[in-house]
Amino acid sequence: MLQRSTSGLFPPIDRAAFRDGLRTIAPLSVPIAVWGVVTGAVMVNAGLSVPMALLMTITVYAGSAQLATLPLLIAGTPLPVIWATALVVNLRFVIFAAASRKVFVSLPRRQRLIAGYLNGDLGFALFTQRFADATEYGTAEQFGYFYGLNIGNWASWQVSSIAGVVLGEVVPSSWGLSLAAYLALLAVLVPMALKLPALAGVVVAGAVALVTLHFPMRTGLLVAVVAGVTVAMAGEAWAARRAKAHA
Repeated sequence: MLQRSTSGLFPPIDRAAFRDGLRTIAPLSVPIAVWGVVTGAVMVNAGLSVPMALLMTITVYAGSAQLATLPLLIAGTPLPVIWATALVVNLRFVIFAAASRKVFVSLPRRQRLIAGYLNGDLGFALFTQRFADATEYGTAEQFGYFYGLNIGNWASWQVSSIAGVVLGEVVPSSWGLSLAAYLALLAVLVPMALKLPALAGVVVAGAVALVTLHFPMRTGLLVAVVAGVTVAMAGEAWAARRAKAHA
């Protein structure tokens, strides 16, 4: 069993695995950067001050939650509704954390909090793909690969989002950056939704979002996310039971 480090911000990390994680996430840095630039620019153009936009992008670190709550902030929506919106949009991170629990459970709380902050969609997907058949958890290789992926992801997002915040007031909307961001995001997310449960969740969430488009204060987004996550989780459970029955 790997000897844990109870001091410092990070557990023991295998440097080769860390570099491997950086190399793996590097090709995805372009779509991440496009999405970050647009998110930063949208926050400033929507009326947030530069300091507030910078604080939001560093602390929230979730483009979907930032864009979902921004119209509510501008409209003066009560804070409990804004918090609930961000919570529901980010429910997927609870699933990510639960799925990764075996790797991080023995770490001290400080290190687990940092890992939880850094963990993102792409990092989780790539990490899970590499260690899907692991029989030992909490190794230096796993920590190295995890932090290589997610620090690379975090750096791409923060640099690009901060650039978007700083340049937001001078970049004209006629450039069509929003469309470029959505296309870049789709290029990243589509390969992650090839399995039937995830695909079913995406379809259901999209359909519910269209049906609830005119719900007040964007609450239809909450309903769509809950519906999509529920269907995806139910599909995963059904697939696991079916695989176990045929084993």
